[in-house]
Amino acid sequence: MSIFGTILSKIFPSSHPANTAPADPAAPPAADPTVAADAAAAPAAAAEPVDVEAVLTAMQANTSEQLNWRTSIVDLMKLLGLDSSLGARKELAGELHYSGDTNDSASMNVWLHKAVMEQLAANGGKVPDSLKG
Repeated sequence: MSIFGTILSKIFPSSHPANTAPADPAAPPAADPTVAADAAAAPAAAAEPVDVEAVLTAMQANTSEQLNWRTSIVDLMKLLGLDSSLGARKELAGELHYSGDTNDSASMNVWLHKAVMEQLAANGGKVPDSLKG
């Protein structure tokens, strides 16, 4: 499973379409992007939106470690129980099509947090603007 797929599975209920449909943001686009967009939007739209902030806040309440998951991709990954190493973040950047320099980890980390929040929203998550960037 991809790192982003694992993120989805940690935040969304197992019955949510985002977890039952292939969640591969790195998959090549279909020949007709409008068909692909409609197909991808339909399953997520059919389910009740998941309040991403509420889920993550509840997870934070159940841990003794204070994590700045609202702005830090490293802390978000730690909160979800994922490997937050530079290698894992570079892998996630590849999955989400980061086009910047992965050796500039500060810029990559800021981009990753924003991209993850945007992808959560695109997959049926309710993500407040304050978490999108």
